[in-house]
Amino acid sequence: MSKINARILIVDDDTDILLAAKMYLRQHFQTIHTEKNPENIPDLLRNESYDVILLDMNFSRDATSGKEGFHWLNKILEIDPAAIVIFITGYGDVELAVQGIKEGATNFILKPWENNKLLATLEASLNIRASKVELENLRGTNKMLAADQDHVFSNIIGTSDSMKKVLKTVEKVAKTDANVLILGENGTGKEVIARAIHRASHRNSQMFINVDLGAITETLFESELFGYKKGAFTDAREDRPGRFEVANKGTLFLDEIGNLLPNLQSKLLSVLQSRKVVRLGSSKEIPVDVRLICATNMPLYEMVRENKFRQDLLYRVNTVEITIPPLRERIEDIEPLITYYIETYCKKYKISQKRINAGTLKRLQMHNWPGNIRELQHAVERAIIMSEGNILEPEDFFMNEINKENSQDVLPANMNLEDTEKMLIRKVVDKYGGNISRAAKELGLTRASLYRRIEKYGL
Repeated sequence: MSKINARILIVDDDTDILLAAKMYLRQHFQTIHTEKNPENIPDLLRNESYDVILLDMNFSRDATSGKEGFHWLNKILEIDPAAIVIFITGYGDVELAVQGIKEGATNFILKPWENNKLLATLEASLNIRASKVELENLRGTNKMLAADQDHVFSNIIGTSDSMKKVLKTVEKVAKTDANVLILGENGTGKEVIARAIHRASHRNSQMFINVDLGAITETLFESELFGYKKGAFTDAREDRPGRFEVANKGTLFLDEIGNLLPNLQSKLLSVLQSRKVVRLGSSKEIPVDVRLICATNMPLYEMVRENKFRQDLLYRVNTVEITIPPLRERIEDIEPLITYYIETYCKKYKISQKRINAGTLKRLQMHNWPGNIRELQHAVERAIIMSEGNILEPEDFFMNEINKENSQDVLPANMNLEDTEKMLIRKVVDKYGGNISRAAKELGLTRASLYRRIEKYGL
């Protein structure tokens, strides 16, 4: 029979108890240490790590009150707050044992004990220990990641006025528990903004759970978000919490909320109103405390007018709205983004540092970037991999078919400001079939200003 890889410490002033426990438990666990004198507990814990500690409640100088047991329980928890302590008592004092659990003990056993019950208690306690260690590791990781961020926006690259407004809003809303709706095209960085809000909030030591609603089928919606009980459906072989429960006390990010079908919208709304979930196969309501952030690239207000999205759900999720501008509207952010991704991928692929020349940068700034930052990121990664020299050229960024599709968006490197304006006016006027009013509106000009420029450039 294979032994459980665990370290058990038994502290009792009765040598017969220590011997009996050690002889039985060493059949099931890798390491069993015994100690008669509780005064040695601090030294033991500083030198060793134990998964479970069996601690007598009453030592020889005070045989019935349990005060010594409580004293050493507190000492143990001071040294190791995650310690699992099981009280041993020979007097059947249930009230005293329950008080011990309230003060930090995990469980208690009565002596003389039944070996099977002792083993079951230890195995259950080891599961608790594993969960505590896992939780502490997660919290430690979150704190370490937070510590690595000198500023909450350190991984958000954007010096344009439009991005400064976004970041200012993020800074304000992060300090509250208000629900946030993030709007923006695909690839603009909606999840990055959501994570920034979480990191700057009072919930930053708790979980950030990301749910892509666009990837969850209608049949899996409830089980994924609300959880299920064992036996709730064919493959439900164990109880499982949903994303709301996992995100309890933390932040729940619902991406692509615009893709939700109307019947699923009503189920989500019900949970947001009650702040309670019911697992599939159960009738028990479970309270949840989450900070909700939603995101979509879809026109929710139009969808409300067309009865495709519930108005009451929209009002529930959009206490504060943040709209992330597309990359084509924040051209000044393209250069720092390219620089960042060049450094990132040169380091990732262990390639000597590359750089981009002014002509190539200008062409990239004139590209429309329909895929936004995500498209730019992939373009830089490809350029780093495929380029032969240390200077990145236009052909390293754009495949032939992209150049063909966007030929009007990529300008020669030697064009000046007047040439660029002339080309843009011609393109927009052609787009609207010579309709000056519509062209002027898109260009942000008055009709008179647009006519003057048309006359100036002989268009």
